[in-house]
Amino acid sequence: MLHKAKTLLNYKMGASDGEIGKFEEFYFDDKHWTIRYLVVDAGNWLTERPDSPVLISPYAVRAIDEKKKIIDTDLTKKQIKNSPSWDTQKPVSRQLEESYHQYYGWPLYWNGPNIWGYSSYPVREIKKAAHTEKPWEYNLRATADVSGYKIQATDGDIGHVTDFIIDDKTWAIRYLIVDTQNWWPGKHVLVSPQWIERVSWNESKVLIKLSRESIKQGPEYQKDSLITRDFETRLHKHHNREGYWSNEA
Repeated sequence: MLHKAKTLLNYKMGASDGEIGKFEEFYFDDKHWTIRYLVVDAGNWLTERPDSPVLISPYAVRAIDEKKKIIDTDLTKKQIKNSPSWDTQKPVSRQLEESYHQYYGWPLYWNGPNIWGYSSYPVREIKKAAHTEKPWEYNLRATADVSGYKIQATDGDIGHVTDFIIDDKTWAIRYLIVDTQNWWPGKHVLVSPQWIERVSWNESKVLIKLSRESIKQGPEYQKDSLITRDFETRLHKHHNREGYWSNEA
């Protein structure tokens, strides 16, 4: 199922034995644009680590309940309490990630040819195939930080990022929601990370391989509507791009 990242803000986070806090934001990798961690404000129950947010991997997420506004995990509060702590004044380092995955006994998602190592989904126990390539390089980015980035088509700016569409099966970011208010007032469009040419992180700008006219003639995104596969198919067909679901099938 697809979810808007901002819709999940302040959803409760549940452990197998109680509530652990509220969801704050996502961290994603800048290679595959896939969610790697949910950042959770643990509140007062984590007394041994006051004011220290908790990182939760999609490996641990069981379900997202939009009616109850809760994201359930299969971790216990004790497991979370004893997990490696994160200094928010520093980036999430590879060393911290290795300690985190070792603590939970989960595979390292950056080892392997796919977005989840040897799988296209966050599967904890998999039989590793032969793979001699070096682990792929990436940096982790916060969705809150990338919100507001300018989007530049091949022939000019079209707007800025206002939100992200997340797939809760693969945890890939499927689309960036772009507000085109300064170019096409009152309109929103979707841009797939697969259409990105490059990102200028220093300039806070995303450059895409589409023209302004192509975007304007394509399907408009109604921000309060559900994204159907029919809409996605029309969107990809208009831009002459293959749908992500073809490869995953």
